[in-house]
Amino acid sequence: MKILVTGAAGFIGMTTSLRLLARGDEVVGLDNLNDYYEVSLKENRLKRLTALPGFRFVKLDVGDRAGMEKLFAEEKFDKVIHLAAQAGVRYSIQNPHAYVDSNLVGFINVLEGCRHNQVQHLVYASSSSVYGGNTRMPFSEHDSVDHPVSLYAATKKANELMAHTYSHLYGLPTTGLRFFTVYGPWGRPDMALFLFTKAILEGRPIDVFNHGNMKRDFTYIDDIVEGVIRVMDRNAAANPEYDPIAADPATSNVPYRVFNIGNNNPVQLLDFIGAIENALGMKAEKRLLPLQDGDVPATYANTDLLNDWVGFVPGTSVEDGVGRFVSWYRDYYKV
Repeated sequence: MKILVTGAAGFIGMTTSLRLLARGDEVVGLDNLNDYYEVSLKENRLKRLTALPGFRFVKLDVGDRAGMEKLFAEEKFDKVIHLAAQAGVRYSIQNPHAYVDSNLVGFINVLEGCRHNQVQHLVYASSSSVYGGNTRMPFSEHDSVDHPVSLYAATKKANELMAHTYSHLYGLPTTGLRFFTVYGPWGRPDMALFLFTKAILEGRPIDVFNHGNMKRDFTYIDDIVEGVIRVMDRNAAANPEYDPIAADPATSNVPYRVFNIGNNNPVQLLDFIGAIENALGMKAEKRLLPLQDGDVPATYANTDLLNDWVGFVPGTSVEDGVGRFVSWYRDYYKV
């Protein structure tokens, strides 16, 4: 298959592209290489891809309407994995327009490209953050997601609504994947694991929010990618049992699906820090701080629907995953 992967220089994008190439797919990777975090890391991820047959890189912003129209018209992709987005919950407080440009304008450009060029299936990154003010655990796709607490979450909720509209109007199969705290080698420098590891190795204190009273469903990158590819291979389909009188947010009477993809095993933040300390053989100095604006104290994924659909649920332990990250970090940064 010929597959477009947007955000190919990103953490999930690179790892997904590597897996697709390994099984023989043709991959066109798109990225704008913005400076939200260190560009050299993105460039080094790309080097792993450009060295492989079957991969081509296109430097393009998903918000570039003319550029996206041209790309889709010329390439005629079989399927699309849309991972490009402006990430980060707290960054949106200072930079709201970046989220509109990438996550809303960019998403409509992807949808239009798929609609006009007979793309068989669009798989896109949503987020656990859509659950927002919902505190019923574990988070279920059957629950409403109508109370976002960050602009990032609101744009991801909007993506799900926009995707459903295109599934309804044009019969485009769309599947949204609500990622839960992804971590692992080649990860993002703005994420807790990266920040904590760097600070501990440099002898600096780490900022621990909500005084450490936080839980996250930390999900290892290889598990995420396995889920993404399995979902891509099974096109979204209408639910024959869908009842519009008692509408289920998880499915529809059109080819639309959303799935949680998380470890289904929430871990206390202090235990996660303990796993980092064990992998490094060093203790962290903790600076306990209040909960930040836009953040939530806990996430926990119910993954029954994903398992029913593709026969897979994540399961890598935090100890194993953190150990692999620390080994990569020490090797990459020579520390």
